[in-house]
Amino acid sequence: MTADTHLLRPTRLLDVHAGPIRDLIEARGWRALGEYERIGAAYDFVRDDIRFGCNRADDIPASEVLADGYGQCNTKATLLMALLRGLGIPCRLHGFTIHKALQRGVVPGAVYPITPAEILYSWVEVRFGGDWINLEGFILDAAYLSRLQAAFAGCESLCSHGVGTDRLSAPPVTWQGGGTYIQKTGIARDLGTFDTPDDFYGQHRQDFGRLWGWLYARVIRHWMNARVRAIRAGRLRPGAVNGAGAAPAGGIRRAA
Repeated sequence: MTADTHLLRPTRLLDVHAGPIRDLIEARGWRALGEYERIGAAYDFVRDDIRFGCNRADDIPASEVLADGYGQCNTKATLLMALLRGLGIPCRLHGFTIHKALQRGVVPGAVYPITPAEILYSWVEVRFGGDWINLEGFILDAAYLSRLQAAFAGCESLCSHGVGTDRLSAPPVTWQGGGTYIQKTGIARDLGTFDTPDDFYGQHRQDFGRLWGWLYARVIRHWMNARVRAIRAGRLRPGAVNGAGAAPAGGIRRAA
């Protein structure tokens, strides 16, 4: 037994042994790959085969994210962790909050003013080569990101439309054995690392309030997903973009 064995275990959210998760890994033949390639295969699948979009909640099982076919930072992280653990790759979750400005342009303008100032957020840390590598660049699928790059051509620093980067033309989103990032400059607070998403959501919840939470699950997220689909389809005119802007000052702050 190694020190990382506990970082391979399944949980309610990391339902590694669920049929769809198990069948995906077997059908793709990922277990026959080397460690570097296994990480890359799972990462690329979650990045591009699972499109950027809003699920009904953060704390849903990996198999539900897979069935939805779309996800955001937290739900995509859960799916990536389940795939990595199914492939024998130790991984953990790093929790943060992000400034809500990062969601401007995706959140409808009518409800943006009443959204929480900070949004619960996470990335995956994978054990590779004896180090912990940060994986966050899987959040936006390539088709969506390329549309933003075209709409904001000439702009390197952006904190809106699901992006938080100062390298928009060439963000580090490709798995090459090192960290990947696409929302990092929007981080507000560091909440620490967690062995599982179950542990994270057991300690941290998005404080929407009952009414906003109900509206989000039933109305607002569908509205947001429609806006994401429109952007992915190229319906984002550079001259009519609402809410482009640089990341808030201050960088990462440690939680008290």
